Amino acid sequence: MHRIELGDLSEAELIALHDAVVDRLHFLHQQKTTHALLELSIGERVVFKDNSGQTQAGIVIRRNRKTVTVHGDNGCQWNVSPQLLQKEKRAVELQSGKLVPFSRKG
Repeated sequence: MHRIELGDLSEAELIALHDAVVDRLHFLHQQKTTHALLELSIGERVVFKDNSGQTQAGIVIRRNRKTVTVHGDNGCQWNVSPQLLQKEKRAVELQSGKLVPFSRKG
Protein backbone atom coordinates (compact mmCIF):
# COMPACT_ATOMS: atom_id res chain seq x y z
CA MET A 1 0.00 0.00 0.00
CA HIS A 2 1.24 3.45 -0.83
CA ARG A 3 2.08 5.85 1.95
CA ILE A 4 0.84 9.40 1.37
CA GLU A 5 2.56 12.20 3.24
CA LEU A 6 -0.38 14.46 4.07
CA GLY A 7 1.87 17.29 5.20
CA ASP A 8 3.17 17.66 1.65
CA LEU A 9 -0.28 18.10 0.09
CA SER A 10 -1.88 21.46 -0.65
CA GLU A 11 -5.42 22.29 0.44
CA ALA A 12 -6.74 21.60 -3.07
CA GLU A 13 -4.97 18.21 -3.15
CA LEU A 14 -6.35 17.31 0.29
CA ILE A 15 -9.88 18.19 -0.84
CA ALA A 16 -9.45 16.08 -3.98
CA LEU A 17 -8.15 13.16 -1.88
CA HIS A 18 -11.08 13.54 0.52
CA ASP A 19 -13.57 13.52 -2.35
CA ALA A 20 -11.95 10.40 -3.85
CA VAL A 21 -12.07 8.57 -0.49
CA VAL A 22 -15.72 9.52 0.11
CA ASP A 23 -16.68 8.40 -3.43
CA ARG A 24 -14.90 5.05 -2.96
CA LEU A 25 -16.53 4.43 0.43
CA HIS A 26 -19.95 5.28 -1.02
CA PHE A 27 -19.38 2.85 -3.89
CA LEU A 28 -18.34 0.04 -1.51
CA HIS A 29 -21.38 0.65 0.71
CA GLN A 30 -23.64 0.60 -2.35
CA GLN A 31 -22.12 -2.72 -3.45
CA LYS A 32 -22.76 -4.28 -0.03
CA THR A 33 -26.34 -3.01 0.00
CA THR A 34 -27.03 -4.35 -3.50
CA HIS A 35 -25.57 -7.75 -2.62
CA ALA A 36 -27.63 -7.92 0.59
CA LEU A 37 -30.80 -6.95 -1.35
CA LEU A 38 -30.25 -9.75 -3.84
CA GLU A 39 -30.03 -12.27 -0.99
CA LEU A 40 -33.56 -11.46 0.21
CA SER A 41 -36.87 -12.44 -1.37
CA ILE A 42 -40.35 -11.05 -0.90
CA GLY A 43 -42.24 -13.27 1.54
CA GLU A 44 -39.09 -14.34 3.35
CA ARG A 45 -39.02 -14.27 7.16
CA VAL A 46 -36.31 -12.09 8.69
CA VAL A 47 -35.16 -10.78 12.05
CA PHE A 48 -33.35 -7.56 12.99
CA LYS A 49 -32.64 -5.34 15.97
CA ASP A 50 -34.59 -2.08 16.14
CA ASN A 51 -33.21 1.26 17.40
CA SER A 52 -33.83 0.28 21.02
CA GLY A 53 -31.96 -3.03 20.63
CA GLN A 54 -35.10 -5.18 20.66
CA THR A 55 -35.19 -8.10 18.23
CA GLN A 56 -37.99 -7.76 15.71
CA ALA A 57 -39.25 -10.43 13.32
CA GLY A 58 -41.38 -10.17 10.23
CA ILE A 59 -41.84 -10.82 6.54
CA VAL A 60 -40.19 -8.97 3.66
CA ILE A 61 -42.98 -7.27 1.71
CA ARG A 62 -40.95 -4.97 -0.56
CA ARG A 63 -37.40 -4.52 -1.77
CA ASN A 64 -36.67 -0.84 -2.30
CA ARG A 65 -33.54 0.69 -3.82
CA LYS A 66 -31.71 1.11 -0.50
CA THR A 67 -33.98 -0.54 2.08
CA VAL A 68 -36.29 -3.49 2.59
CA THR A 69 -39.83 -3.02 3.89
CA VAL A 70 -40.62 -5.56 6.60
CA HIS A 71 -44.11 -6.21 7.98
CA GLY A 72 -43.39 -7.00 11.62
CA ASP A 73 -45.12 -9.73 13.57
CA ASN A 74 -46.27 -6.97 15.94
CA GLY A 75 -48.15 -5.23 13.10
CA CYS A 76 -45.57 -2.47 12.60
CA GLN A 77 -44.01 -1.80 9.23
CA TRP A 78 -40.27 -1.13 9.09
CA ASN A 79 -37.90 0.17 6.39
CA VAL A 80 -34.60 -1.51 7.20
CA SER A 81 -31.18 -1.56 5.59
CA PRO A 82 -30.81 -5.04 4.07
CA GLN A 83 -27.40 -5.36 5.73
CA LEU A 84 -29.12 -5.34 9.14
CA LEU A 85 -31.47 -8.22 8.31
CA GLN A 86 -30.89 -11.88 9.01
CA LYS A 87 -32.98 -14.69 7.65
CA GLU A 88 -34.97 -16.26 10.45
CA LYS A 89 -33.29 -19.51 11.53
CA ARG A 90 -36.50 -21.53 11.53
CA ALA A 91 -37.33 -20.34 7.99
CA VAL A 92 -33.84 -21.26 6.77
CA GLU A 93 -34.13 -24.72 8.32
CA LEU A 94 -37.51 -25.24 6.65
CA GLN A 95 -36.03 -24.32 3.27
CA SER A 96 -33.05 -26.60 3.72
CA GLY A 97 -35.25 -29.56 4.63
CA LYS A 98 -34.05 -29.89 8.22
CA LEU A 99 -37.54 -29.27 9.60
CA VAL A 100 -40.80 -30.45 8.16
CA PRO A 101 -43.84 -28.38 9.16
CA PHE A 102 -47.07 -30.18 9.88
CA SER A 103 -50.46 -29.15 11.12
CA ARG A 104 -52.56 -31.00 13.64
CA LYS A 105 -56.07 -31.77 12.63
CA GLY A 106 -58.44 -31.11 15.48
